[in-house]
Amino acid sequence: MDAQRALLDELMGTARNLTEEEKKGYREIRWDDKEVCGFYMVRFCPHDLFVNTRSDLGPCPRVHDQKLKESFEKSPRHDAYVPKFEAELAQFCEKLVMDLDRRVRRGRERLAQEVEPAPPAPVSAEKSEQLSVLEEKIKNLLEQVENLGESGKVDEAEALMRKVEVLNAEKTALTQQPQNDKVLMLAQEKKMALCEVCGSFLVANDAAERTQSHVTGKQHIGYGMVRDFISEFKAAKEKAREEERLAREKEVEERRKQREKEYESRRRSDSDDRDKYHDRDKDRDRYRERDLDRERSREWNGRGSRDGERDWRYKNGRDGGRDRHKDRSRSRSPGRHSHRRSSRSPGRRY
Repeated sequence: MDAQRALLDELMGTARNLTEEEKKGYREIRWDDKEVCGFYMVRFCPHDLFVNTRSDLGPCPRVHDQKLKESFEKSPRHDAYVPKFEAELAQFCEKLVMDLDRRVRRGRERLAQEVEPAPPAPVSAEKSEQLSVLEEKIKNLLEQVENLGESGKVDEAEALMRKVEVLNAEKTALTQQPQNDKVLMLAQEKKMALCEVCGSFLVANDAAERTQSHVTGKQHIGYGMVRDFISEFKAAKEKAREEERLAREKEVEERRKQREKEYESRRRSDSDDRDKYHDRDKDRDRYRERDLDRERSREWNGRGSRDGERDWRYKNGRDGGRDRHKDRSRSRSPGRHSHRRSSRSPGRRY
């Protein structure tokens, strides 16, 4: 019936049975609506795994539609919604497994606990009469054995002792029968086993057909799918977390290398600037030294020319004065000049 309905929905649409008035306010369901089952869209719905089993979850309250699932798989938003749906499915499955593990733990404790000793069962009247007869026979035989031993009839006494042993064995069998029933019950209890996958009780060393029937049953397969999905989801999450960690470490390493590169570039630039400034200072000092040399040279040249001119003037002036003095002396009268020189000469010592 469901297959026929799905086929009609695919051919005629989900609104095929609606009237024209109803179709006016009808909105066709899309895969991203809240009433659509995201578990069914991305993987499986747990409500479909345990139908007609002890773990039946009942019908899913949301819509399962293969056409919507195909639309979801073709949608450009598929990759963006898959992690969200898978996380919700994993949370639901983990709750199922937690409840199942709790039942498995209780079942394991039930199998592991020891059977408490039962109180001794009351002896029936028939067994009580049999025990009384046996005890009386054993008592009479023991008295006869004692009398024969005193009389020296050893062989006859030994024969009666063998009869006493047989009667004691019969007495022990009658008194230990309830204990044997308890051991048998304990042995039957220990033959039970527990399935760790689905929590079902099994008979240990059961026939292969029954074991295979359990392994291929809905409950075992369903819980196997649930456990496998949880393991796969956790592994993928751990892998994504590890890849994210490696990506962060790689990014940190790249930033560190970039900082080192920038630092080295700045250091080289500063070194080049220092060299450039140093060369500029050297050139400036060299130019300043050259300017100073030129200034000193000009000063020395100017001072030398002034000194030379002054010397020349002084020399020329002194010689000219001498010549003029000589000329004046010559133009004077000889008597006067000789008289002044002669009057001065006696007073000077040489």
